[in-house]
Amino acid sequence: MIKRKIEKDLERFYESGGKYALLIDGARQVGKTYIVERFAERHYDVFIKVDFVTMKGAKAIFEDVEDEKDVLLRISAFTTKGIKRGRTLVFFDEVQECPEAVTFIKPLVQEGGCHYILSGSLLGVELKNIRSVPVGFMDEVKMFPLDFEEFVNACGERPEIIEEAHRAWLDQKPLATIYHNRLLKLFRLYLVVGGMPAAVQSYLDTRDVMKVVREQRKIIAMYRRDISKYDEKNALRIRLVFDRIPAELNKKNKRYYVSSIQPEERFENLEDEFVWLKEAGVAIPSYNITEPVLPLVLGAKPNLFKLFSNDVGLLAAQYMNGIQLDILNGVKSINFGAIYENAVAQELKAHGIDPLYYNSPRHGELDFVVEQGGKVVPVEVKSGKHYQRHHALAHVMSVPEYGIETAIVFNDNTLAVKDNILYAPVYMSMFLSPPQLPDKMIYEI
Repeated sequence: MIKRKIEKDLERFYESGGKYALLIDGARQVGKTYIVERFAERHYDVFIKVDFVTMKGAKAIFEDVEDEKDVLLRISAFTTKGIKRGRTLVFFDEVQECPEAVTFIKPLVQEGGCHYILSGSLLGVELKNIRSVPVGFMDEVKMFPLDFEEFVNACGERPEIIEEAHRAWLDQKPLATIYHNRLLKLFRLYLVVGGMPAAVQSYLDTRDVMKVVREQRKIIAMYRRDISKYDEKNALRIRLVFDRIPAELNKKNKRYYVSSIQPEERFENLEDEFVWLKEAGVAIPSYNITEPVLPLVLGAKPNLFKLFSNDVGLLAAQYMNGIQLDILNGVKSINFGAIYENAVAQELKAHGIDPLYYNSPRHGELDFVVEQGGKVVPVEVKSGKHYQRHHALAHVMSVPEYGIETAIVFNDNTLAVKDNILYAPVYMSMFLSPPQLPDKMIYEI
């Protein structure tokens, strides 16, 4: 059984007593339906699932309805399940196919007879123009593929291994060799398996990496079909952008060049295609910032970016040269820079941090720039043995007006600190966290 961090959001929703609905937004195959079904088993006497893709006629529930009571009657008749007030969870799945379900949530929540969870894929694409967003009656949470910590737990490791690694991160001291070696092997496995629940479960059931790859390629094919289904007009161009992600990340600076799709093509002509992939959750953009100063997001350049896959395992599966065995064996002669960077970008995104990077002709390029503890922290990701060579990082840290005090270099080796640079094992990227707001912020004149 794969445990997910989003379960805390579901428990908080249950404790609210149905005062609001919960919308779970995430790319296809990240495990939304499974997690809701398991949650329902624990807490409700009656579970009613309405899938607007697989259940024929489900959309008719919201056609020409009179009021919320009419909706409930139709749900009960459609699913042939009786509603038990206060003990029933209604789950609207794939709501991108029926936006009316979202617009009708407010009166349904106010009626108070049931609890409501909605989920869907491509919500950022398909639900932009809904008639009425039920503000105050619906919370939204994002769901991603398993992050590295979730993957470690799924593999059956004892919790102490994460606890010890976190303590080493906080104390900035080396982790015991036995723990370090184990986590590094698990991280390499994660690069291959990734965080898609179907791929993870396939590995747990069979330990067969090739079965995992076949599962991943099914998901990639599904993403390509979704592109054709939901944007027929621009499907070819979106697929071209999507298919080029591995090749663009394999370039020296990993920046996505639009001209690689078609010579002399301009970003302005393909901007909608990139936005579609971002909003659909199948790609993670990392924008170049003008300067490494706070607030970072204000310096982001929307036309200069790297484009990462939403799952590092899917990215590895898109390489056709059997890269999986080389990753698992830690072959030093091969540069896995793109794979490592994708894993870190994915980790940042799952933790609520939008990936950003810095590149300038004067100072060079930093893989990522994040805010930690109210300060700018450059982050470099090194997959090779020369991880202490980082000229751009040294240049940026020497600029007085930037005031950068510390930096992080993720690599394969155990933790060390030298010249205000934290050299940390790459798996410790799981401990990067977004800026935290205080519980209270009281202001009086």
